[in-house]
Amino acid sequence: MLSEFKAFVMRGNVLDLAVGVIIGGAFGKIVGSLVNDILMPLIGLLMGGVNFSELAVTVGAAQVKWGLFVQTVIDFLVIAFVIFFIVRTANKMKKAPAPADPTTKECPHCFSTISIKATRCPNCTSELKA
Repeated sequence: MLSEFKAFVMRGNVLDLAVGVIIGGAFGKIVGSLVNDILMPLIGLLMGGVNFSELAVTVGAAQVKWGLFVQTVIDFLVIAFVIFFIVRTANKMKKAPAPADPTTKECPHCFSTISIKATRCPNCTSELKA
């Protein structure tokens, strides 16, 4: 059982997933800091000095912190945009290779496949135009 577990953990997909989760967590902290420490203070300043983290409504005994919700939505939108940009850039870098030049062609008389360099069809012996 231990050897099976070791084989499972050492598979490429599991290691890739672990690295992705760790990097994603660190990336989330960076984006969270960008939103909380840079974007939200600037947005609050543009809105007349509003601090979104303190915006709340009290309903009975419950305090609805809608400012933190707005901040979290902006956090999500920034992360989604950055991920979109990274995926879009990666897709542009993965351009498909140019198709290889053809090595065969079809005989216009018997429709068999022949070498592209042929001047006469080996099947029907028709002379081919260059």
